[in-house]
Amino acid sequence: MTDPIADFLTRIRNAVSANHKVVEIPASNMKKELTRILFEKGYILSYKFVEEGPQGYIKIALKYHPESKKPAIKHIERVSSPGLRQYAGVDKMPRVLNGLGIAIISTSHGVITDKEARTLKVGGEVICYVY
Repeated sequence: MTDPIADFLTRIRNAVSANHKVVEIPASNMKKELTRILFEKGYILSYKFVEEGPQGYIKIALKYHPESKKPAIKHIERVSSPGLRQYAGVDKMPRVLNGLGIAIISTSHGVITDKEARTLKVGGEVICYVY
């Protein structure tokens, strides 16, 4: 697999479009950080890291509105890819939907959101947009 992060995002996107409650994804440290951020920002209901086999996997419970059954994740998109890395300095940090969505950035301070990167005054690689 050439881009495991794109696979992670695609599995979530496909599970949301198929109205699944839970999705299982092979684990890695970067995927664990992305999952943690999605949970902290309220895009997923819960998650669990299962250490099974050589790699383990992440079990993610997707979040839907109780009455309308609309998903919390409307759009999830990979920005930087292995073939074309996208970097942003603190002055050029992207704003997703004018601040309503989040951009996940890989920085020297770890994997953080665009708002946290602005407050820490650091730039980095733009991993994905979520709204």
